[in-house]
This record gives sequence, C-alpha cells and structure tokens, in this order.
Amino acid sequence: MHNNLFLIILGMGIVTYIPRMLPLTVFHRIHLPPFWRGVLRNVPYATLGALIIPGIFLIQDDPVFGILGFVSAVLASWLGANVMSVVFISVLVLTVYTIVS
Repeated sequence: MHNNLFLIILGMGIVTYIPRMLPLTVFHRIHLPPFWRGVLRNVPYATLGALIIPGIFLIQDDPVFGILGFVSAVLASWLGANVMSVVFISVLVLTVYTIVS
C-alpha cells in the first residue's frame, strides 16, 4: 500500500512538473509574435473566470447570494483593497445578507 501511494505521488509530481519545465528549457529560444504572446498572457485570466463564474450561480439555492458576494469582491478590489480585505469584505457582506434574509 505504501509503495503504491509513493508511486502515485511521484507520478503526480512528474506530470505537474513536465508542463512547467518544458517552456523554460525547450521553448525559451522561440520568439512568438506579439499577438500570440498576448493570447498566452491572458490564458490564466480566462481560466480563472471559467472556474469562478459558474460557482457564483451554483454556490447556494439563492443565486443572489453568489452575485452579491461577487459584486462586493469586485468593488472592494476595484477600490484597491488587498486580497485579504477583499475576502473579509465579501464574507462580511454575505454574513449580513444571510442574517437579514
């Protein structure tokens, strides 16, 4: 059992290391056109949006709960709050909403 667990952890480490290592070692000499560099720079933001947006509407039976948390987080971050403050403000707003409703 312990050998299987070790092999699984080792395999997962290798699988996650390869995509991070390849761009640094193999593709660092390739110069992409500005358009493709821009596309690749925006992939993390698009992925983050694809992961977060469905969760906003599916977090509870009441979709207003997720929308209110999202809007409060966006407003707090737009006003310049740091990450911990954004999380705290969103939790505070949703706590007040839960108590009031």
